[in-house]
Amino acid sequence: MQAAVEEVGVAGSAPDFDDWVALRGPALLRLAYTLTGNTADAEDVVQEALSRALPRWERISAVGDVNAYVRRMVVNAHTSWWRRFRRRESPVAEPRDSVVDGPGEEFDERRRLWVACQALPEVQRTAIVLRYYEQLEYAEIAELTGVREGSVRARVSRGLAVLRESMDQSMGDTDE
Repeated sequence: MQAAVEEVGVAGSAPDFDDWVALRGPALLRLAYTLTGNTADAEDVVQEALSRALPRWERISAVGDVNAYVRRMVVNAHTSWWRRFRRRESPVAEPRDSVVDGPGEEFDERRRLWVACQALPEVQRTAIVLRYYEQLEYAEIAELTGVREGSVRARVSRGLAVLRESMDQSMGDTDE
């Protein structure tokens, strides 16, 4: 993939911003979606990151790994967005059920997992998404999030423990 991104620019120069975004934009959007949990917020996070990247593109495109750099910008934009809006209340007329009925057992399992992931603390969800969705190594996640590798391992471990417990509980609820 890195070779494809390098080919986007003129030989010997940095990749063009528009071409790079056309190539990597969908992957950034998928990452943001897994972090935010919905399409509208994911689009906002990616737009925020890319709007910050555009004026600095000459400098960013000169970095060794442009993909990692912009991916970090997306994670940072999400963290900033989350901090800004997490305390804001959104009253609704009717409370929603946490699990929506769907067509079949496989859908229910995925839905329960998705609900459990959304309930994780932000730092744990980010670590798990980067580890298992983006398939990054612990050292890469540590560099990307600005914490020590041991902290990343602990966040992933705790997040997985919470997910296992949550899934075990939800499975027990359906058996009764």
